[in-house]
Amino acid sequence: MGSEKRCPDCGVPLEALKLRTGDGFTLQIHTNEPRPGLLGGLGMKETLTPTAHVCPECGLTRLYVEEDD
Repeated sequence: MGSEKRCPDCGVPLEALKLRTGDGFTLQIHTNEPRPGLLGGLGMKETLTPTAHVCPECGLTRLYVEEDD
């Protein structure tokens, strides 16, 4: 995972949590960018999986998508 994320309000480290829908599925973000490789050539779009980060002090929740290196 990337660098430690901190709450902009409290300054404490955010806790990473898995984000799921009420049906138990993983939340996904669909972009307009083509997927890499053959699937992108067939017109499929990229799908990203965000991670929720929650402040244990104030409850602020942010979603982050980690960049691929």
